[in-house]
Amino acid sequence: MESMDYSKTALGIELGSTRIKAVLIDGDNSPISSGEYVWASRYENGVWTYPLDEVWRGLGAAYAALARDAENKYGSRPDTFGALGVSGMMHGYLPFDKNGALLTPFRTWQNTVTGEAAGILTRSFGFNIPQRWSAAHLYQAILDAEAHVKRVDFITTLAGYVHWMLTGQRCVGVGEASGIFPVLNGDYNGDMLAKFDELARGRGFRKPLRDILPAVMTAGEFAGSLTAEGAALLDETGALKPGVPFCPPEGDAGTGMTATDSVAARTGNVSAGTSVFAMVVLEKPLKKVYTEIDMVATPDGRDVAMVHCNNCSSDMNAWAGILREAAGLFGASPDTGELFTKLYDASLSAEDDCGGLLVYNLVSGEPVIGIDEGRPMVLRSPDSRFTLANFMRAQLYSAFAALRTGMDILKNEGVAIDSLTGHGGVFKTPGVAQKYLAAAVGSPVSCMDTAGEGGPYGMALLAGYMLRRAEEESLGSYLENRVFKNCSRTVMPPDAAVAAGFDAYIARYKKALPAEISAAETL
Repeated sequence: MESMDYSKTALGIELGSTRIKAVLIDGDNSPISSGEYVWASRYENGVWTYPLDEVWRGLGAAYAALARDAENKYGSRPDTFGALGVSGMMHGYLPFDKNGALLTPFRTWQNTVTGEAAGILTRSFGFNIPQRWSAAHLYQAILDAEAHVKRVDFITTLAGYVHWMLTGQRCVGVGEASGIFPVLNGDYNGDMLAKFDELARGRGFRKPLRDILPAVMTAGEFAGSLTAEGAALLDETGALKPGVPFCPPEGDAGTGMTATDSVAARTGNVSAGTSVFAMVVLEKPLKKVYTEIDMVATPDGRDVAMVHCNNCSSDMNAWAGILREAAGLFGASPDTGELFTKLYDASLSAEDDCGGLLVYNLVSGEPVIGIDEGRPMVLRSPDSRFTLANFMRAQLYSAFAALRTGMDILKNEGVAIDSLTGHGGVFKTPGVAQKYLAAAVGSPVSCMDTAGEGGPYGMALLAGYMLRRAEEESLGSYLENRVFKNCSRTVMPPDAAVAAGFDAYIARYKKALPAEISAAETL
């Protein structure tokens, strides 16, 4: 059995929407061990949330699974790592008092309850502030005169919270910070901070915003070390020693960019799982402010146009569960991965316009297309061809339908994209979602061998970058020359017939949106 020097490894942990996953990479940046914990958000008292006790239960389970995997492969359980980094789903609202007590349940990115605040901040800043952003959540709480507001001492994101508990440091990476509040030159935008403070004072909130936000750091910087208390939170066996150096915590957007070698100008990626979002690194600023486009940053501070859609695979996952139940009536119990592969492959034989079928996969609201509250729907006319193939293709088209709206804006702005990389669970079945995304955005789409690893692998790479980079070596250069130089990729250009079918589908999708709105009003 081959032994492993864990002091040369880098561990990335990401708290995603549907799973908490840990990925360990070796000195050559190759994944060598992993572990995960499956979870789901809860809708409680009108708010999408995850309880913090499950955060720690899930982190412990994911870490334990990784440690067992490593011990089985290398004969010893990890007691240290060369570097560690934590990532999480971006945005949301975690407010704490001066004693570190959480003041409200965690409000996740899924919530669309901050429209008033987001609108006021957007107009005041001349900069789009989406409903998901932490600043919008805080200002909405101020507008609503929520009782907890007067006790707020610190607000952060999920990644920032976990990093704080493991290291004692209140900080986030610049990419994560850019989903809390607008950033400029590697820090929060000072002029906009002053405007926020002026608005907040008018509502009786007098604490300077900068004083309650986490500090901003850049990829490659040292962001604290694992404390004894943090080690105990991660590893209940006590084997893990304190002192492991941490890189800045990042959001799932930044780890997605890193995992797909998409941090240089004119590159981009699409992350598709519970949500779907596209990130395109800009050469120059956009000419206008668009509520459909978030302006965020790479982990090393470059401007990024982000099209974020709340809904992607959740409805499709529910339908797969129903089909699995049907198979169970005949005594079959298909493996989940094989089930999705079969269903995705079935879509390849569908009609390019899905035979007239229409799917709205909107489990939650979708601000990009003006939907405040979602209702999953399948619509068809009497002459639609209702086959499994057409149904599955309609599901996959729906996964990218809202995304198309934002990508059309970037196209009209003349944003150049040399390469677009797909990653996340939807791309695990080769050549299917990749084909439909290329048709949806009118650009070649590549997938790497690590397409299914996604964010936790990207977080491990960021930890490795802090550990192994040469002096002044940029993140882009490090990824290009030391990580992905010999990476295997499959590139799929848009298929003209599929693109025409997607266009026909989108025309139906937009025309029937009033039915989706009515469904939310009546059901």
